[in-house]
Amino acid sequence: MYIGIDLGGTNIRVATVKDGEIVRLLSEPCLSQGAEEAVLEQMSRLIEAVITPAVKGIGIGVPSVVDREKGIVYNVVGIPSWKEVRLKEYLENRFRLPVSVNNDCNCFALGVARYGSLRNARETVCVTLGTGVGSSLVVDGKLYNGHNTGAGEIGSIPYLDKDYEYYCSSRFFVGKGTSGKEAAAAGPSPLWEEFGIHVGKLIQLILYAFDPEAIIIGGSIAKAFPLFAEAMWKEIRLFPYPQSVENLKIAPADIENAGILGASLLR
Repeated sequence: MYIGIDLGGTNIRVATVKDGEIVRLLSEPCLSQGAEEAVLEQMSRLIEAVITPAVKGIGIGVPSVVDREKGIVYNVVGIPSWKEVRLKEYLENRFRLPVSVNNDCNCFALGVARYGSLRNARETVCVTLGTGVGSSLVVDGKLYNGHNTGAGEIGSIPYLDKDYEYYCSSRFFVGKGTSGKEAAAAGPSPLWEEFGIHVGKLIQLILYAFDPEAIIIGGSIAKAFPLFAEAMWKEIRLFPYPQSVENLKIAPADIENAGILGASLLR
């Protein structure tokens, strides 16, 4: 049994996980505007509430750049006081268990790649479409992290007059005077077709860079997948190497608590 933690500026979620199943889950609004120590104490209190003698280790997903070896997190999104936190050292000293820290998008990818409907794929790219665009690569069930756990951050690559993140996230809808949620409630529209074309271009980029067997779409916009899937695939089929497209599997994320499950797999 392992503890998986999903830390965000909005909530801290802590769970015990056994064989891919969540045994007990606790969630609280994060004290994100507090001091560094306040968030550490809040996290520790939640760990203490779920920990048992059967727990063998702790894994944590954090929205930040991570020194994976030392378990240091830098400039955590949504928690201003967390500029440089030695998270692994702090928790290992407190709980006397091995602790692993990684980027939250990586943890999400590891969870859906290991337990989702496309779990048998050898190479999987997970793309999260929400307030931004994140991307992670899982090969043979293991994350490819890069030196600073930042591998696959394709949203910042220039595209048209801005970057992919602008055109493939909620920022696209804001730029059109609406929101992704409002657009989804309105149903099929030319706006979703335009969005699907941009996502198709993003997936073409992924095919050039990684040529994966499967791509999983996560994030809040994944719930609207049927609204942009047709336009997305139409654009993908323009890719100059048909064999890559013919064998490609794409699906929205289909499991709950993927970030926590992925964090529990960190070693």
